[in-house]
Amino acid sequence: YFPAAILYQEYSDVAINREIQRQQGKEPGPEEEGLRDEGSDGIPSPSNLSPSSSFRSSQGSAFALWQDIPDVRSSGQLDNFSNEERKLQEAKFELVTSEASYIRSLTIAVDHFMLSQELAECIGTQNKQWLFSKLPEVKGVSERFLQDLEHRLEEDILRFDVCDIVLDHCPALRRVYLPYVTNQAYQEQTYQRLLHENPRFPGILARLEEDPVCQRLPLTSFLILPFQRITRLKMLVENILKRTTPGSRDEDTATKAFNELKKIIKECNSSVQSMKRMEELIHLNKKIHFEGKIFPLISQSRWLVKHGELLEVDTQMMSISGSKLKLPTKPVYLHLFNDCLLLSRRKDTWKFMVFVYAKIGELKVKDLSQKLQGISGFIFHLQLCERQQLKHQILLKSNTESGKQRWITAMFPFDPLEDIGHATENDDIAQVQCIKSYQAQEHDELTLEKADILHAKTITSDGWVEGIRLSDGERGWFPKTYVEEITSRSARLRNLRENIRIKCVTQKLKGGD
Repeated sequence: YFPAAILYQEYSDVAINREIQRQQGKEPGPEEEGLRDEGSDGIPSPSNLSPSSSFRSSQGSAFALWQDIPDVRSSGQLDNFSNEERKLQEAKFELVTSEASYIRSLTIAVDHFMLSQELAECIGTQNKQWLFSKLPEVKGVSERFLQDLEHRLEEDILRFDVCDIVLDHCPALRRVYLPYVTNQAYQEQTYQRLLHENPRFPGILARLEEDPVCQRLPLTSFLILPFQRITRLKMLVENILKRTTPGSRDEDTATKAFNELKKIIKECNSSVQSMKRMEELIHLNKKIHFEGKIFPLISQSRWLVKHGELLEVDTQMMSISGSKLKLPTKPVYLHLFNDCLLLSRRKDTWKFMVFVYAKIGELKVKDLSQKLQGISGFIFHLQLCERQQLKHQILLKSNTESGKQRWITAMFPFDPLEDIGHATENDDIAQVQCIKSYQAQEHDELTLEKADILHAKTITSDGWVEGIRLSDGERGWFPKTYVEEITSRSARLRNLRENIRIKCVTQKLKGGD
C-alpha cells in the first residue's frame, strides 16, 4: 500500500503545506467540497477526493491514496461511498501511510547514524546516550503500532478504523515519548558541544549525512522526528475527528484517541518546561541580590515570565534646553515572575541589585499612549503597591511599541471576557496562519509550527503580533513575517467551526467520564 523511499521529513512538508492551503480557503473544506467536486461527467474528480489528494513529492512520485489501492478499485464498492465517507477513509489511511514513512526515517536514524561504529568511537558511550536517547525504543513502539494498523487494513480495506488502535497504543507511546522529549535539552547541548569541541565529529557526521540513504537530510532532522510525530499524530486524529459523523462510533473513538494524545503532548511539554524553569531559577538566584532583605527566590511554584531592560524617566531631574523640555533617563532591569515583579539596577554585566519588588496582584499600569512632550519612545506608568498602599511608582520607556505592549500584556496576562473560548460559530475573528515555523526566543513569545491558526489580538506598528492559538488556547507574541492573514471569511468561519466542534466533543467526553 505504501509509496517507497519517501522519508517522513518530505511527507511532513507536503502535508503541512496542503493543510495551510485548506485552512486559508484555497482548497474547499468538507462543507463546500460536495458542491464543486464533480467533473464534467458527474463523477467526483480524483483531485478532490481526499485530504491526501495533493500529495506529490519533490521528486514527482505520487503519495499513496486509499482510493488507488487495487483491492479498493476492484471491489466495485467505491461508488457506494459518499464524498465525505471517502475523505474520512483517506484521512485514516494517511495516518497509516505516514506512520510507515516515519518508521523509514527512524530506521535511518538508528541503523545509519546511531549504530555507526566510526561515530560511536568518536563520541563515546555517554555522549551517544545523550545524543540518541531512547530512539531504538521509540522505533520499536512505532513498529508494533504500524503492525496493528496494517493488520486492520488487511481485515477490511474498505471500512477500517484506526483510532481505537491509536487509543490502545497511547500508554506505550507515552512510555517512550516522555523520556525522549524530556531529554531534548541535553540532546541539543550535546550536539552543539560535539560540533564545537570534538575535532573529528563534524567530518564523520558530514560523511554519514552525504550517504544517499539520507536523501541530503542532516542528522538533526532525524533526531527531532519524535517531537514532530507525536504532534502530527494528534493533528491526523483531529482531521479524522472533523470528518466523522456527529454522534457516531467513529466520532467517539476518535475523540478518545485525540484526548489521550493531547494528554501525552501536554505531559511532555510540562516535563520539559518544569526542568527548564527550575534550572533557570537556580541560575538567577546566583545573580539577583536584595538590598538588606532575604527573599527566597527558588520555589517549585515560581517561574520567570519575562525579563529585560527598560529606561526609567527621571521627572525630578528635568531641564529646559531652549524651547525643549529634557527628561533624563537611566536603565532599570525588570524580572517578572508569575507571582512577583522585581526592579533592579545592574551591578555589573551579570549581577542585579533589587531596589523594589511587589506581588503580581499589586501592580497598576497606565499606558501613556500619547508621546509626552520632550520624550521620544513609548511610555507607561507603573505603580507597585503593598496591601493596596502605594509603595513605589516609576515612569518606564521602551524604544518600540511592541516592547511597551509586551510588558503591559505580561503584567496583566488574562482577560477572560476576551478568551477565544467564548467565540461562537458566527463570530468572524481576525485569524492568521503560520507559514514558517518560529522558535520562541523570549519567555512571552509563542513557538509556532507551520499551519497553526491563531486569533490575532494585537498587531504592533513594528511588526509583532500577539495571538491565541485556536487548537490549544496558548497565547504569546511572534513576528508578523512568520504568519499570513486569512482573508477568506468562509475559511475563517470554517476554522472556528471546526475548532468549536473539537472542543464540544472533547468536553462532552470529559463530562461522560
